[in-house]
Amino acid sequence: MSLLGQLSQLPGSYQGPDFAATDRSGAAPYGLLGLGEASLAARLCEDFAQATLVRTGTQLVLSSPETQAAADDFAALAEVSGVNVVRVGAGQGGRFNLDTLSYLAPGGVLSTYHLAQYVAHATGHGQEALQAEALLSALRDQCGPEVQEGNPARELAWSLWGRAPLLLAPAGEGALIQAWQTLLARVGKVLSVPVEQQPLYTLTGAFEAHHERGDGRLALILGEEDAEMAMCREILETRIDEVALVPYPQGSQGYAGALALWYYGAWVAAYLAEREGAIPEDSAALTQLMANLVSGVPDDELN
Repeated sequence: MSLLGQLSQLPGSYQGPDFAATDRSGAAPYGLLGLGEASLAARLCEDFAQATLVRTGTQLVLSSPETQAAADDFAALAEVSGVNVVRVGAGQGGRFNLDTLSYLAPGGVLSTYHLAQYVAHATGHGQEALQAEALLSALRDQCGPEVQEGNPARELAWSLWGRAPLLLAPAGEGALIQAWQTLLARVGKVLSVPVEQQPLYTLTGAFEAHHERGDGRLALILGEEDAEMAMCREILETRIDEVALVPYPQGSQGYAGALALWYYGAWVAAYLAEREGAIPEDSAALTQLMANLVSGVPDDELN
């Protein structure tokens, strides 16, 4: 199935447990670590769990096949503390010890959705997970391939065509930058430039020596435009061609808004690949690299 088809079917496709309030995966507090392909899902769920190892409660460890050794180490450290350890994987079942997993999500760039929804349910935030599903469904109706006119994802992809956009987001929302940079590269096959740490210091000087390097440049401000992002926009409007605001869908916020903005970015990246004439699948180089890492080939033998 094409990526556009997969995106159309993604809302509501989570098939993991929903953990009723009286039957969760474990007790609070929750710790959450995401490794490899699972790292983005963990960042999107930072409101639900501490991004660290916990000494009491429940430790969730999310991983992809090439990070199993590290996941084993973190799980062992957590078990020594006596906490309940919940292991979650994303990828092919044959590459995991399934006896250690509480949930196996489909691998690939869309694994973020399945992993994040699992964490939301497992930590007792099922309502936020349902809110996210509603937002994703509404976005599908706006961005699906059958929508030819007024499709916001297609229109933004057109603006991005042939450009290497700057990516900005409010303080504390760096997961949005990671999400869009990954999607634009992995799916859209283009480079984007993250401007996450202290953006005002960077942007006020970035184009002073060579003003012409702002020609043709586009910046995306992801999420809410707070006071800092408003100042960044004003600075950029005097230095580059275009600044586009990419807000949370339907005025949403928190986890649901972040997952929806990730989903919107996936649509944009898929249409960008279409515009570029590229195949929106993982490159052969990445596929080979991950296969070598999983099989344990030494680094000096990697192609």
